Amino acid sequence: MFENIIGNSKIKTYIEASIEQEKVSHSYMFIGIEGIGKKLFAKEFAKRMLCLSNGNCENTCKSCIEFDSQNHPDFEIIEPDGNTLKIDQIRSMQKKIQEKPIISNKKIYIINDSDTMTKEAQNCLLKTLEEPPEFAIIILVGSNESLYLDTIKSRCIILHFDKIDNDSLKTYMENNYEIKNINNDILKIFQGSIGKAIELKDKIQDYEQIEMILNQLDKKDIIDIINMSKTIYDSKEEIYSILEYINVMLLELSKTNYKYTKCIKIVENTKERLKNNGNYDMCIDNMLFSMWGEVN
Repeated sequence: MFENIIGNSKIKTYIEASIEQEKVSHSYMFIGIEGIGKKLFAKEFAKRMLCLSNGNCENTCKSCIEFDSQNHPDFEIIEPDGNTLKIDQIRSMQKKIQEKPIISNKKIYIINDSDTMTKEAQNCLLKTLEEPPEFAIIILVGSNESLYLDTIKSRCIILHFDKIDNDSLKTYMENNYEIKNINNDILKIFQGSIGKAIELKDKIQDYEQIEMILNQLDKKDIIDIINMSKTIYDSKEEIYSILEYINVMLLELSKTNYKYTKCIKIVENTKERLKNNGNYDMCIDNMLFSMWGEVN
């Protein structure tokens, strides 16, 4: 269990000890930033609890075979319907959770992005958390602990997942995608998230181009800067990640030249204009002209 999951060794040890000591709770809350493996942890935990041979079958028991083929009748992942998890989804789960397991000795429900539950859905879920069937385990997976009702949190064991360290991220990207020599500034953009690293893996050359632009900002004239910035103009779908990276670079540059600190504010203003549906090209034009003007 957990052999192929990177990081959070303390949580691995805690869950394994809970299983060994037969002290598994009826309800858990897995909290941490997006992309660090919370849902994967929950699935591995569920598979182990459902296994008919206490995790010793080497994936050959009926439960593990059904689990791996995504057909296990005693396991379900509930995802948001649109932007939120709704009360009808919780009510549906409550009906099914009362039915006895078919294959295993347990029934396990993972509620993913559970911090998107409406208040009504949370209050509905509370009834099950207060009096769960003896064979049921519910795992709430989310990013923002503050969005849960206190009554929900008080009935769950809350496990806080740490970000993945940079060395582990580098190793993962090298082993799985043959991407080597990732610089430290790009690692900051990954924010300790394997999910984010995978999402941005095809953009690393773009980020390196942006780094070159910023390093030339006080050396080239504005026409050259605009011509070099095609990557930014073409990155409308990823612009907020791009702007985050620009600010990471500006923060580093400001350590040797205070003028770059004012550029960070310019980038933040650009974010606001874009969020308010400002014309994309004009927003980028204004940002580049303003930053160039600050450092020259």
